[in-house]
Amino acid sequence: MPIENAEIARILREVADLLDIEEANPFRVRAYRNAARTVEEHPESIGAIARTSPAQLTDLPGIGEDLAGKIGEIARTGRLPLLKQLEREVPKGILELMRVPGLGPKRARQLHEARIRNLRDLERAARRGRLRQIPGFGARTETRILQELGAVQAAARRVLRAIAAQYAEPYLEHLSTLKGVLRAEIAGSYRRRVETVGDLDILVTCTEGTPVVEHFLGYPEVRNVLAQGPTRASARLRSGLQVDLRVLPPVSYGSGLYYFTGSKAHNIAVRRLAQARGLKINEYGVFRGARRVAGRTEREVLASVGLPWIPPELREDRGEIAAARAKDLPRLVELDDIRGDLQSHTTDSDGRDSLEDMARAAEAMGYEYLAITDHTPAVRVAGGLDRAGFRRQMKRIDRLNGMLRTMTLLKGAEVDIRADGSLDLDDDTLRELDVVVVSLHSRLALPEATQTRRVCKALAHPLVDIFGHPSGRLIGRRQPVALDWEQVFTVARDQGVMLEVNGQPERLDLDDMHARAAIGHGITLTLGTDAHAIPELRFMRWAVDQARRGWAEKGDIANTRPLSRLRKLLHGAR
Repeated sequence: MPIENAEIARILREVADLLDIEEANPFRVRAYRNAARTVEEHPESIGAIARTSPAQLTDLPGIGEDLAGKIGEIARTGRLPLLKQLEREVPKGILELMRVPGLGPKRARQLHEARIRNLRDLERAARRGRLRQIPGFGARTETRILQELGAVQAAARRVLRAIAAQYAEPYLEHLSTLKGVLRAEIAGSYRRRVETVGDLDILVTCTEGTPVVEHFLGYPEVRNVLAQGPTRASARLRSGLQVDLRVLPPVSYGSGLYYFTGSKAHNIAVRRLAQARGLKINEYGVFRGARRVAGRTEREVLASVGLPWIPPELREDRGEIAAARAKDLPRLVELDDIRGDLQSHTTDSDGRDSLEDMARAAEAMGYEYLAITDHTPAVRVAGGLDRAGFRRQMKRIDRLNGMLRTMTLLKGAEVDIRADGSLDLDDDTLRELDVVVVSLHSRLALPEATQTRRVCKALAHPLVDIFGHPSGRLIGRRQPVALDWEQVFTVARDQGVMLEVNGQPERLDLDDMHARAAIGHGITLTLGTDAHAIPELRFMRWAVDQARRGWAEKGDIANTRPLSRLRKLLHGAR
C-alpha cells in the first residue's frame, strides 16, 4: 500500500535540515522544505500518484522533475539514498540539537564542536552553566534553552493530531472493511481531539470468529508486533507510531469505548458518581454486583449515572460533569456551520497558489466568503505587500468578485505588530480593507509586561478586527509568548476585537483553555486556516476541533454567520 504523505514529507524535511547544516545553496534547502510541506498537506496520496501517474507530480507547487524523481523513489522503496549519504556526511547529533528552537545549523555545529553531542549533553551543560562559556551563548540563552528542552523532550513522544490522522484513518478503514466487523473507532486522546497524540487506541466489535487481530497485524505499515492475543494486539508502524487494538463483544463496546476514550481525570469523576449509586464502571460494562446493567453504548453508560451524552472533546474533568447534570452543556460548533475562512495567503506574499486559484477553490468548497490576508512588509521572509501592493491586489479582488458566482472575496491583510505595538501598514490602507488581522512574528521573547503592552496597544487600534494566532506558539517547536491574558482579553472585548483559533496543525492557536476563557470574557472567536496553498483550506477541520475543545458553540464563532452579519463585526461597521 502507498507510503503515507507524512512519511514522504519527513524524509524530505530531514534532507532539507541536513543540507542546511552543510550550508548548501539556500534555494535548494528551501525547495526541499517547500516540497515537504506540499506533500504533507496534499489531500490525496502522493505515494499512489507517484506509482500510478508520476508525471502528475510536477503539477504540484514547487515540485520539479528532480524532486518528483526523489518522491517517486521514496514512494517505491520507502527510502532515499540522498538522505543516507547526507547522514554519513553530517556529524551525528547536530540534527538532534537543531530540534531545540533557536538552535540553527551554525549554533548546533558550534555546540557539537564544544563536545555537546545530543540533547542530554545540552541539558547537562546548561544546568552546569557551561553554555555561557561558548562564544555567542550568554546566561539568558542558557535559561531559554533549558525552558525549550522540556517542551522538545515532551513533544518527542507525541505527534500532531493532523499527522496522526494520516496513519490512523487509513488503518481504521483497513479494519472497518473486514467482513464481520460491526464497529471500529479510534479512542483515546485522538477521539478527544487533543492537539497531539501519543499512541493510537482502536476498538473493534465484530461477529464471532472474525479474524480481527490477524487483519490488524497484517496491515502493510506494521513494522513490529509488540503484543498479540485473542482479543488484543499492539504494533509499531514504520513511522514509529504505536497502535493498540482491543476487540470487544457488542455488549461491552460502549463501556470500552468510553473507558479508552478518557480522559483519566474524567473517568475517575464518573466512577465516583457510579460508586455513589452502588455501581461499578469498567471497560466491560456497568455492574450492580455481578449483574451488568449497561455497556452496549456510551449513552447507556452515562445514563446509568444520571448524565446525558457528553461529547468526547469535553471529557477532561473541567466542569463538563457539573454542566451535564445542570443540563447546561454547550452545543458545540460543527464543521458544517462554517461559512467562510478569515485568514489565507496567496503568491502575492508567501502563499503558493494565486489569488484566483485560492478563490476558485474556496468557492468549490461551498464557502460564502474568503478573506485574503497577505502579509505586510515587516515579515521580510514572506515578501509582504506594501501600501501600493495592497491597492493593486484590492483592484484584482474587485475584478474577481465580479466573476465569482457564489462567493465573495474579502480584502484583508495580516498586519505585523511592531515591537512598539504600532501596526505595519498605514491607516488609510487599513480603512480600505474589509478585514484587518494583526499578528506577532518577531520579538517573541519579550518579557510579559512588555509583550502585553505591545499587544494591547495594537488591539486598541480602531481598525483592527482580529488578533491572529495570538500566542505565537508552534507546538513542540516554540513556546507561547508571555502575555497577561486577562489584560489582553479585557482590551479585545472592549475594542470589539475577535481572537483567532488558527487551524495550522502546528499552531492550533488559541489553545483550548484560552479559547474557552476568551468566550467566557464575551469575546467572539474566528476560525482561520492561515492557508498558504489550496490544500490548507481543509485545515478548517483542525480549527473546528480546537474550538470544540474550547466549548465553542456556533454563536461564539464569527464565520458561522452569513456575510451580511459578519460585516457588522468588522471595523467598517463598528
